[in-house]
Amino acid sequence: QTHTGENLVEALSELKKLNKGELKGLVLDLRNNPGGVLGAAVSVSDAFLEDGLIVYTEGRVKDSQLKFKATPTDMMKGAPLIVLVNSGSASASEIVAGALQDHKRAIIMGERTFGKGSVQTILPMNNGSALKLTTARYFTPAGRSIQAEGIVPDIELEPVKVAAAEPNTDRIKESDLTGHLENGNGAKDKETASKTAGKEKEEKLATADYQLYEALNLLKGLAILAPR
Repeated sequence: QTHTGENLVEALSELKKLNKGELKGLVLDLRNNPGGVLGAAVSVSDAFLEDGLIVYTEGRVKDSQLKFKATPTDMMKGAPLIVLVNSGSASASEIVAGALQDHKRAIIMGERTFGKGSVQTILPMNNGSALKLTTARYFTPAGRSIQAEGIVPDIELEPVKVAAAEPNTDRIKESDLTGHLENGNGAKDKETASKTAGKEKEEKLATADYQLYEALNLLKGLAILAPR
């Protein structure tokens, strides 16, 4: 978990190579991510931010009052970003979602997160046991406490089951007729076949993961509207 930020940077670099250039957008899926170490949350957030506060903590003692700021390293260079969350997103993943939401760097989509925004300190005891104490709380850049509240998505979307529509067999097209005349444009025929295959993939995704399907649809729209 301590290398999560480094792994993310490597993965983004690899995606850029495969894309032969900058990415037009990204969906960061944090659903059912229970979190991890604070440093990883800061590193992941920093990968998409140019500057500003990422997260800060407040507690009863001075040592628990910490601030973490971003460095100018937006790996996506401002390209559209969507973060998927749900009730299983907790702790570090909520810090990431909260930071990107407050900076308006990403659209948060899905369900309200778990609400684990407390800092625990483990104190070893003489008898070999340990005592865990809550010493501070996490706050987003805008001063929102995550504890027991969670992160409310910009677009709330429940996971629903989608069934494929029944084909309309009443309507007949030219291509349905036996011995119909071909289009005559090979390039367009291939393009049509490619679009059909793409549509089938989208239908399968909508059935398997409706939230991700909607996130990708939104991302496509944002990529089209993004300034060039």
